[in-house]
Amino acid sequence: MGKFAVFFAMVFFLSAFFAITADTTFAQEKRVEINLSEQKLQAFSGDEKVFDFVISTGKPWWPTPTGTFYPWIKLRLAGMQGGSVTYGTYYNLPNVPYVIYFGNNEVPNWRGYGLHGTYWHNNFGYPMSHGCVNLKTPDMEKLYYWMEMSTPIHIFGQTPQG
Repeated sequence: MGKFAVFFAMVFFLSAFFAITADTTFAQEKRVEINLSEQKLQAFSGDEKVFDFVISTGKPWWPTPTGTFYPWIKLRLAGMQGGSVTYGTYYNLPNVPYVIYFGNNEVPNWRGYGLHGTYWHNNFGYPMSHGCVNLKTPDMEKLYYWMEMSTPIHIFGQTPQG
């Protein structure tokens, strides 16, 4: 009888432990949600909102892609350049701070979309980029150190037209 009691106690303990662990793990999962319509980024750990930042995303003619993405590299500083000299959209930005590049199966990593700090404008709340998600540098620094490489980035909504 003693062996059965020990066995059932162990089964009860392990099932309770794994149930608690599963619930706790799920409740603490991190995710980032980017609302293009509102030009806002919110970060969550389970149901708890950790960050709520005003951002600038891609302009209507260079939109930020929608869908679910994952980081593929984090860089403390990165140089960025692109656009067109002919059309007056060329940019060359050295030392862009706190860069997290992201992609998925539909939007490959080489496309160069990312979350990053911004030192060249302070016009947050309005589309300003060539598709990246611009944050105030102090906000991006917090997000950079909080996010993990497995943190999903959900981007949804419509880019404002004006």
